[in-house]
Amino acid sequence: MKTDSQFIKPWTGVFAATLCPFHENEDLDEAGLRAYIRELVDVPGLMGLVPNGHTGEIMSLLPEERARVTRIVAEESRGRVKVISGVSAEGSREAILHAKMAKDAGADAILLMPPHHWLRFGRDSRTAVGFFQDVAEGAGIDIVVHQYPAWTKAGYSLAEMLEMVKLPRVVSIKMGTRDMARWGHDYRALKKAASHVSIISCQDEYLLVSLLDGADGALVGFAGFAPELIVELVRRALARDLEGAYKAEEMVRPLAQIIYRFGEPSSNAHQRMKCARWLMGKFASPHARRPLRPLPATDVERIRGELKAIGLI
Repeated sequence: MKTDSQFIKPWTGVFAATLCPFHENEDLDEAGLRAYIRELVDVPGLMGLVPNGHTGEIMSLLPEERARVTRIVAEESRGRVKVISGVSAEGSREAILHAKMAKDAGADAILLMPPHHWLRFGRDSRTAVGFFQDVAEGAGIDIVVHQYPAWTKAGYSLAEMLEMVKLPRVVSIKMGTRDMARWGHDYRALKKAASHVSIISCQDEYLLVSLLDGADGALVGFAGFAPELIVELVRRALARDLEGAYKAEEMVRPLAQIIYRFGEPSSNAHQRMKCARWLMGKFASPHARRPLRPLPATDVERIRGELKAIGLI
């Protein structure tokens, strides 16, 4: 049975994908970001922060802004937690450049997303594995593999992941397969092949189920929204304390319904996270960058009412 001691192992436990605050004119709100990161770092049991993920609106950030966000997170973390910066690029040379920028900004590792043109055109296995080889050799920084849903053309097969974990720089897989029939099988096969590589769930909507079926932690946007609750849920689940895990899940459930509305993580869900934390007085602003549009006033009022109903406003 796993116990709390697993939290001291590298690349295990809870990693929060962080939100990114903007001013109304869409400029980066650095003061708001620093205050938010300081709050997260003080949460007991949180093992790392992940800026520049989808939760952090990486697609709307310029390369130099991604590096700036990473630097701010690293400065405010002060070495107390790991910093894993998201890298999204369409080619190996661009990905290596972004990875080096993240490393220079103070990141301990990168979360390497698949090139998004794969979502349209697909790729072969040599290309998928070769992309990680290129970045590992070219950037000299540890890598967390970002596994996309199995139903996309960018999702990795088990055979591909088994090749990836042979790379010395691959330290973890953020498992977002979203195919629960595969989950336990893939987890056990990967741990047998490379026990030192952690497998962490990013399935916010199936978090407890995936933790119980086989996981070493969680890397989720919801940990950037309600970190204490997610740390408690993950700690209980990994210790196989089912009663405690179910109690924690019952606390998470109403908040998850406010944010995810029975769906997967999405840009709209991340906007609702911002809005909810802002309404609770825990985030600088609800603003997002274009092409996202502001949440309709009716949605804001619905979120306000739902937060009031559970006593958070």
